[in-house]
Amino acid sequence: MSAPILEIDARHPQPRLVARAVSALEAGEIIAYPTDTYYAIGCDLMNKRAVEKLYRLEQRPKTKPLSFLCTDLSDAARYARISNFAYRTMKRLVPGPFTFILPATPLTPEIAMTRQKTVGIRIPDAAIPQALVQGLGHPLLTTSATFEGEPLNDPRTIKERLGHALALIVDGGFQVFEPSTVVSLLDDQIEVLREGKGKLPF
Repeated sequence: MSAPILEIDARHPQPRLVARAVSALEAGEIIAYPTDTYYAIGCDLMNKRAVEKLYRLEQRPKTKPLSFLCTDLSDAARYARISNFAYRTMKRLVPGPFTFILPATPLTPEIAMTRQKTVGIRIPDAAIPQALVQGLGHPLLTTSATFEGEPLNDPRTIKERLGHALALIVDGGFQVFEPSTVVSLLDDQIEVLREGKGKLPF
């Protein structure tokens, strides 16, 4: 059975509809949703079975951790060690299309961190993923919605290609595929690991 498409206002997500998507996440399911960079698929970071299901769907080795979405810096600080330097840097860039590489805290599940105990954290500038994370109360483990390496930019294409593996597809309109800029803040050094949508102002 293919996942239903749920239309949610991208700027002002309706709480009743957000709650329906959150219920699917709480049940350990994978859903698709728009972010500020592309359509993504994701699950509850703290649900081990859901995380394993997402890795299987992505055919991704567990040695290559996925990033996860947080609502703000205080939320991110629960899962990553944010030094004063990192905090000042991130404060100028969030919310926005950046993924930050930081040391993990003990609260982060091992499957979501590298062997070096680092994590990739995003604080998106988009109302729908923000509402989902707030409603769930946990970060969303997230990856781009793709099929055979090609990005899926709209809900109907996602339904055709991935609908069999998803519980729900949140429709926030067409989304241009623009990956985030990946910035390492390890050892209080700024290193751009991947150029993407986000542009550093310094």
